[in-house]
Amino acid sequence: MKLNKTVKYSCLSMAASLLLISCNAGNSNANGKEEVSDSIKVEDGFISMFDANSLSGWEGDTAIWSMANGVLTGEIKADAEPLKNNTFIIWGGGETGDFELKGQFRISKSGNSGINYRSERFTEVPFALKGYQADIDGNNNYTGQNYEERNRTTLAYRGQRAEVLKIEEGIPAESKGNAWTNLKVVDTVATADELKAAVKDEDWNEIQIIAEGNKLSHYINGVLISEVIDNDTVNGKAKGLLGMQVHVGPPMKVEYKDMKIKIKK
Repeated sequence: MKLNKTVKYSCLSMAASLLLISCNAGNSNANGKEEVSDSIKVEDGFISMFDANSLSGWEGDTAIWSMANGVLTGEIKADAEPLKNNTFIIWGGGETGDFELKGQFRISKSGNSGINYRSERFTEVPFALKGYQADIDGNNNYTGQNYEERNRTTLAYRGQRAEVLKIEEGIPAESKGNAWTNLKVVDTVATADELKAAVKDEDWNEIQIIAEGNKLSHYINGVLISEVIDNDTVNGKAKGLLGMQVHVGPPMKVEYKDMKIKIKK
């Protein structure tokens, strides 16, 4: 696939230090004090991640991703060349460890997306990430589960609180049937009916991701959908990059808005 020019972030570790330095900083007011761009705002420790009308601070394929009126859109149009690989738009705020992320998403019925975090670049493919993902799908079969892109696959299905076990000699640890084998489900956090009711089809939904140490919790509209305790010291990650996905498949559209993050570590 021929890629359009990329959108590259121009501020390094923009949010990791919480210094609120604008990508367009340098203007001073009458008192000589530096002004902060409206594109970077803080509320209760949360930093706004979007510029209302540009992809400033993000890196991705502009044939797929666009920003307007505070809404980030990832779209595969019907007349476009089909994707050959999953593609991401990657946040330029640097690597995050412990954090809380809040935002809203809306996805078409045929859509397949997700929010990756504590991830690393998969350099063999442009704009690809490898790592934990809060899954989002338009058919509402997987939304909220913890799926590890390009590695261990499913770590917790919807409704599960799962403990990923340490890698030990003689104990199988592999992906089988699109799920990791070396884990145990320690609790059920919601029923199938509750999970279905928690997600609104083709409408705006609130998503919240909380990463604290090795505990990774995914919420949709205030309902805990899945939780992972990752004790795997070989594959587990304490920090990494963050980005949103458009998955290979039929024409689709996913939208994100009001994305903000509080970095704790």
